[in-house]
Amino acid sequence: MQEIKMEIESLLHENAPDFKIAKALKKEIKSYFDTLEERFTDVSGRNFLISHTKRIDTFLQLIHKVAMRSMFEDYMPLKNNVPVALVALGSYGRQQLCVYSDIDLMLVYKKVPGYNCEAFIEKILYILWDTGLKLGHRVHEVSELFEVSNTDITIKTSLIESRFIEGSKFVWTEVENELNRIRHHDRQHYIETKIQEIKSLHEKYPLTMEPNIKDGVGGFRNANLIYWVGNVLYNVQRIQQLPATIVEDKEYKEFHLALDFLFKVRSALHLCRGKKVDTLRLEFIPQIARYLGYNDTKAGHMRFAREVTASLKVIKLYTSIWLNALAPNIPMPPALKPESSKENFRSLLQQLLNAADHPFVVHPTFLKALSKIPVPVTLRDAHYPLIRQIFFKPHSHDILQTLLDAGLLKYAIPPLKQVINLPQFDGYHQYAVDIHTLRAIGYIENIEDVTLTAIYNTLKPEEQALLKLLVLLHDAGKGRREDHHVVGVRLFKEFAPKLKLSEEQIRIGKNIVLHHNEMSNVAQREDLHSEQVILKFAANFPSKLELDLIYLLTYADMSAVGKGIYNDFNKRLLLTLYRKSLTTISHGEKLYQTSKRLKKENNLKRFEAFQRLPKSFQKKILSIPADLLFIKYTLKKILAIAEEAKSLQNHSYRIANEGFLTIEILRKENLDVSYLLHKLDRLDIVQMDIFKLFDDIKYFKITFNETIDESERPLLEDILEEALTQTHRLTLTHPTIREEEIFIDCDHSEEHAIMKLCCVDQKGLLSYMIHIFDGMGIDISSAKIHTKMNRVNDLFLIQKNGNFCNNTSRIIKELTER
Repeated sequence: MQEIKMEIESLLHENAPDFKIAKALKKEIKSYFDTLEERFTDVSGRNFLISHTKRIDTFLQLIHKVAMRSMFEDYMPLKNNVPVALVALGSYGRQQLCVYSDIDLMLVYKKVPGYNCEAFIEKILYILWDTGLKLGHRVHEVSELFEVSNTDITIKTSLIESRFIEGSKFVWTEVENELNRIRHHDRQHYIETKIQEIKSLHEKYPLTMEPNIKDGVGGFRNANLIYWVGNVLYNVQRIQQLPATIVEDKEYKEFHLALDFLFKVRSALHLCRGKKVDTLRLEFIPQIARYLGYNDTKAGHMRFAREVTASLKVIKLYTSIWLNALAPNIPMPPALKPESSKENFRSLLQQLLNAADHPFVVHPTFLKALSKIPVPVTLRDAHYPLIRQIFFKPHSHDILQTLLDAGLLKYAIPPLKQVINLPQFDGYHQYAVDIHTLRAIGYIENIEDVTLTAIYNTLKPEEQALLKLLVLLHDAGKGRREDHHVVGVRLFKEFAPKLKLSEEQIRIGKNIVLHHNEMSNVAQREDLHSEQVILKFAANFPSKLELDLIYLLTYADMSAVGKGIYNDFNKRLLLTLYRKSLTTISHGEKLYQTSKRLKKENNLKRFEAFQRLPKSFQKKILSIPADLLFIKYTLKKILAIAEEAKSLQNHSYRIANEGFLTIEILRKENLDVSYLLHKLDRLDIVQMDIFKLFDDIKYFKITFNETIDESERPLLEDILEEALTQTHRLTLTHPTIREEEIFIDCDHSEEHAIMKLCCVDQKGLLSYMIHIFDGMGIDISSAKIHTKMNRVNDLFLIQKNGNFCNNTSRIIKELTER
């Protein structure tokens, strides 16, 4: 900087024209701005802003000097005698000028007959414009400042932030006198208007994971509000100068650390974007985190985002406390105040519980009392009965929000400790975990959906309390490497007994936490007309209470994400899933079978060989409709069948002839089962499985009660090839079956009917049945063939394609009449 000063002096000595001096200044200004990023690495936070402000001051002082020499040449008077002063306004006046923030300058003058002040000011502005320094300016005569301040509250605010830069100290003294008039004029109205202004900004910019760190909750305007109110009431230039009865030293230290961190964030945000930006978008976080020295990893980015949210909360807390201390007479709605000056956590919590029968807000003095109490490392046993009562109150949200605002929620609800301020970089959630969770509690206590309100009102008080606890803890497991559903179950299991929950409540709670995303995922991603989808979902929530709880939790969870997430479309989807699941849980046998399949599916998902498969193929395997395949077969066998089917060209088969004969067949197109069984009717079938897989592939496994001679293997292979490649006209012996030995249920499910056959075992029985089915175009999805003590007990799951249920009388006739 010394070099440019010397260069300017040299140019002035040479009587260089203004544009040449402005050109030198322009070059220096550009050079300075080009090095700001480097300077930021050396000095950041408020010190960086002060340094930047002083450098701008220096440029303006040089411009003033050039204008003085240009206007007065060799007859230049003392600058105090020229009735013009350069005054910084706004953030520039507060010495909080960020890199690309507006540089607000006011040129104030006093009308004196001996000076052409307007021409001098014009000279300053022309030089400023020639240097390329971007700023906003106002020009006022001293006597009009008071009148101007009353035209707009923003102008008044800007004026009370005035700071002298250069020019006449005599004029500045008069300006200060006017500023005192401005500060003291209608202070009550000014303070009330500024409070209302910031409330409106907070409604527009809530504390999301993309906060507006200037105008949003806990942003710089919060801090500036204390400065503005302190300035008009106490004429202080810094918050720290306020009386200790208002701003305690311990509070200020925490506040200052948070504010200085946010100054760093804002400066880095300006530098990385190359322009004025005040909203911390998620996509900016990696670059800004690097600027501030965080590890360039997801964990580093999360740590940075977490500290941003924490800092904004600190600013919000202390500014609300200090504002009340500064202006206790400002009208505010009735609020809960501490009952005495000597309070502890237990007494304050009891006061919150007493208030929570109705909606309430807490007074800043209550927040101050909470923030000052000594907090042990762990919650005392005597506190748990009070914590339990929170969830029985109709307005527990107000209690929990108060604890969060005071920084005590992680102490009151220990399972939430790891998720306080935790960001969620999933492209879906808009709020940090703790804020999202409390929003969800608010939606549960203020349900607008008529159907959900009716369901909620049917719950018993202890069930409503359980629901609130589940909503509060459903995401408590986030922020770990392990699946947050699983971690959440452990946290709930550990915390619930301390609140005296019953074993059944704990069982239900663990299940809801483990599957808390299931309803949203199924409703929005799966085919709700598929019975298998409904059965698999309902198997996780086998009672009406569990269905009610997951439905209500899902509504609250989705609503808390943000505006429009819970909408008419997914509202209908959720209701459809809920109603179909209610119907399904009344079919205990089917639900039990699906539950067994789900257990096998979950084991399969953890199976290392399965995890190595492509995700698309994993999904294809899990979508196989045959429950018996999952229930009967081992994980290795299921995978072996699926992988062979994936690479199947047309058909394949495998013959095992040890102990008893087993034939396994995979076919994509033809298999004349009746021909195959007819050719092998000398052998007794013990069991046959038919499973529909995927891509129109079926799997057959036929087990006989004896082996064949190895010399017969080639013949058997010929028979298999003929059955797989040709369709045969057969003349079969009619078996003896009575009508009462046949059971048909076409209401088994939306997609399938069942047929049971219990009769004497006889040769050609199965071949004859399947021959009839094939002739009528009946598609068997799965079959369980079992023979014992000379009787068959066969079960067929048949696809509803119109050919079976519309022809049941004909089928019975074909089977029973000879």
